[in-house]
Amino acid sequence: MHRNSEIFYNNIAQTSPYPLGITIEKAEGVYLYSPEGKEYIDLISGIGVSNIGHRHPKVIKAIKDQLDKHLHVMVYGEYIQYSSNNLAVKLNEVTPKNIDCFYFVNSGTEANEAALKLAKRYTQRTEIVSFKNSYHGNTHGSLSVSGNELKKNAFRPLLPDVRFIEFNKVEDLINITEKTAGVIIETIQGDAGVRIPNNSYLKKLRERCSEVGALLIIDEIQTGFGRTGAFWAFEHYGIVPDVLTMAKAMGGGLPIGCFAANKNIMDALSHDPILGHITTFGGNPVCCASSLATIEVIQEEKLLEKVELKGKLFEELLQHAAIIEIRRKGLLFAIEFESADLVNNIVQECISNGVICYWFLSNPHAFRIAPPLTISEDEIKKACTVIMQAINKYCN
Repeated sequence: MHRNSEIFYNNIAQTSPYPLGITIEKAEGVYLYSPEGKEYIDLISGIGVSNIGHRHPKVIKAIKDQLDKHLHVMVYGEYIQYSSNNLAVKLNEVTPKNIDCFYFVNSGTEANEAALKLAKRYTQRTEIVSFKNSYHGNTHGSLSVSGNELKKNAFRPLLPDVRFIEFNKVEDLINITEKTAGVIIETIQGDAGVRIPNNSYLKKLRERCSEVGALLIIDEIQTGFGRTGAFWAFEHYGIVPDVLTMAKAMGGGLPIGCFAANKNIMDALSHDPILGHITTFGGNPVCCASSLATIEVIQEEKLLEKVELKGKLFEELLQHAAIIEIRRKGLLFAIEFESADLVNNIVQECISNGVICYWFLSNPHAFRIAPPLTISEDEIKKACTVIMQAINKYCN
């Protein structure tokens, strides 16, 4: 076994017995490169992270500029720092008017953990409502409101007073009551295999939350920062959240998350008790600089304008009788087949031939495509040729 592989398998904690095990030496744009120079088209953006591609020059410059000023200087919330201030101003431009206060953390699951605390603290209620087949992270609180029972059972007991209802089932909204502190929902259920809400469903959910005084927490960790062709996926459905969580693509490749709300709501965490939510590394100045540059790239390069066209091109090129269904919003895809084994064979074949697709945690019968928004039409055609060759190999 090569020395690097030996270290990886023996000294790096494993998340499964079957990691991809590809050695990556560098990345640029939509491409990853092995030490031997093998080229991979990254069709999953590092699982929703590299929306503007790998190592975008503007992001690299912003990181280097901040490195020349300072790194960590204090725990979150104590010092005034230009990097986090500037990011908050920019986020205020791209969020609804009622979302004007931003708490920077380190990851998506932390953002969701904090959002749950905020809902309980602000409403003085205890119940959280979530959705079957949802995914909100893997720390205890986020796992508690995720809907995959197989992933949860080994770690019980989890948070009490969590109720699950069916996504897209209007009749279930009656279960949101005056006892409910908050309802947490992915605008589009990602790891369930890109489950898209019906046209009026989110509006009815919004109405029900407002009716009973529950905070609507929208998790845009996978869909935010342009993935669906709007900056936030909830914009497609004519609603606004009370609390918004984000991460993944937020940092342009660096780890950062955020939960955001109206300042009147957010202030609930600052008293009774004070320091109601704290984090040492939240608002890291380098990550904030990278995040600001990421938003500017999305805006300046007008990346949202071509998301739908690129998504349609993928869909047109990926047609095969063996495909049961393609579920898509913008450049977020689930390609469904009849069995998990077939999906595994197709994904492995694609990777062997230089195109990286990946599975879903909660839907092994489909594989995901979520490329950088910067992917070109030629790169889409090149990748789809490889995918179709893999499908033909195992489905003809």
